[in-house]
Amino acid sequence: MNVKNVEKENGSAKVTVEIAKDEFQTALDKAYAKIRKDIMIPGFRKGKAPRKFVERMYGSQVFYEDAVNEIFPDIYDAAIIKQELKAVGQPSVTDMQTPEDGSVVLTVSTELYPEVTLGEYKGIEVPKESVSISKAEVDAELSRMQERNARIETVDREAKTGDTVVLDFEGFVDGKPFDGGKAEGYTLTLGSGAFIPGFEDQIVGHSAGEEFDVNVTFPEEYQAAELAGKPAVFKIKLHEVKYKELPALDDELAKDCSEYDTLDEFKASIRKNNQEQLDKQDDLAVENALVDQVIESMEGEIPQAMYDARMDEMVNDFAFRVEQQGLRLEDYLKYMGQTMEQFRASFMPQAEKQVKIRLALEAVAAAENIEASEEDVSAEIKRIADQYKMEEDKVRELVNVDDLKKDLAINKAIDFIKSHANIVEKAAEEEMEELIRFLKNYLQ
Repeated sequence: MNVKNVEKENGSAKVTVEIAKDEFQTALDKAYAKIRKDIMIPGFRKGKAPRKFVERMYGSQVFYEDAVNEIFPDIYDAAIIKQELKAVGQPSVTDMQTPEDGSVVLTVSTELYPEVTLGEYKGIEVPKESVSISKAEVDAELSRMQERNARIETVDREAKTGDTVVLDFEGFVDGKPFDGGKAEGYTLTLGSGAFIPGFEDQIVGHSAGEEFDVNVTFPEEYQAAELAGKPAVFKIKLHEVKYKELPALDDELAKDCSEYDTLDEFKASIRKNNQEQLDKQDDLAVENALVDQVIESMEGEIPQAMYDARMDEMVNDFAFRVEQQGLRLEDYLKYMGQTMEQFRASFMPQAEKQVKIRLALEAVAAAENIEASEEDVSAEIKRIADQYKMEEDKVRELVNVDDLKKDLAINKAIDFIKSHANIVEKAAEEEMEELIRFLKNYLQ
C-alpha cells in the first residue's frame, strides 16, 4: 500500500492511496468468503454460485466495496496514522480508480482536528462573589433536623392548624357523589393546602369521633371541568387528631443527631460545612467565567463532526441512565412527545460549548507545556479505585491512560488560567449596594 499524495485545505484532508493488485486480490478473496453464503443466483443453491459467475452477472467490481471495507483498517493506518493526521469522525473513501494493471487507487477524505488560535488567557479579570452563611440558614438546618426527629402523638382535643388528621370523606355536587371525591382513612395535614380552599379550615375545631359537613366551592380553574366553579358538600368522619411534637433544640438533640456533644459545636459544624459548599460553588463560578472568556476570544474553524460526536455521546449517556431505571429511550421520547431528532438537537448548545472548552484548554496546555505526571496519574487512579472500591490494577486495565493524562492536563490548564487571573473579591452586600445606587440614579 502506497500513499501517493496528501492534500490539506480548509480543515480537511484528501489522501490518495494506491493498493497493489495482489494486496487487493487478497481483500477481494476475504470479502467474497464472508458474503458468499448469502448470495442467491438462479440455477444455484444459496451460497453455491461460483465467484466468476457472480462477477460476470453483476460486473467485475461487484465485490470491490466489500473488499475496501475488509482492508480499511490498513488503509486508515497508511492514510491517517502514518501521515500523522488527526482525523475527526470516520474518514471515508470518496473516489475509487481501477487502473488496467489491477491495482486500486482510493481517495480517503477526512475532516481534521482543528487548530485554534487563543486570545488572552492570562490576566483575565473576573469578579468573585463572597457569600457567608447567615444565622437564618443555620437555623433553617436546625429546624429541618427537628422535623426529621419529631414525634407524632395522637391527642384528645379539637384539631388545630398544623395538626395531622385521619378522616373519611365523600363529596357531593348537586346531591350526587362524583368520581375521586371519596376516601377512607385519609391522612391530611391541616394548613398544607392539599385540598381546595376552605376544606382544611373547616376541619379545624372538630375532634376525633365527630361527623360533620364541609361546604366548599370548586375553583373556576379547577382541572376537572365538570366540577369547576360548583358548590360541593363533603361528608366527614374524623377518626384521629395527631400533633407533631418537635424535640427541644438543645445539647441532647445534638448528641442524638450528630457526632458533637453540644448544640454550639453542632451549629459551628453546620456553618463550616455549608460555607465550604458555598466556597466550592463560588470557585466553580469563577472557573466557568474564566473559561467563558477564553473560548469567547478563541478563533478557529470547528468541524460539525466534532459537535455531532459529542451530541451522540450525550444521547447515549442519557439512554444508559434511563435504561438503568428500567425505561427505554424510545419509550421516554414517546412520553415526552419528542422525536429523536428533536431530542438530539436539544443537546447541541451544550455540545458546542463543551467541544470549544476542550479545544481551548488543550491549546492552553500545549502553549504552556502543561502535562500530567506519572504521580498525577497514580493519584487519579487511586482516587477512582477508592471511589468505586476497586483494586488500582483493575482500574488501570479499564481506563485509557493516555486519555486520562489528557484529561488531567486539561484540569491543570484550568488551574493555570485561574492562578494567572485577576480575581476580584466582591461581597454580595456590595453588589446589592451597587444595584441600589444604580436604581436610585436611574430613577432620578
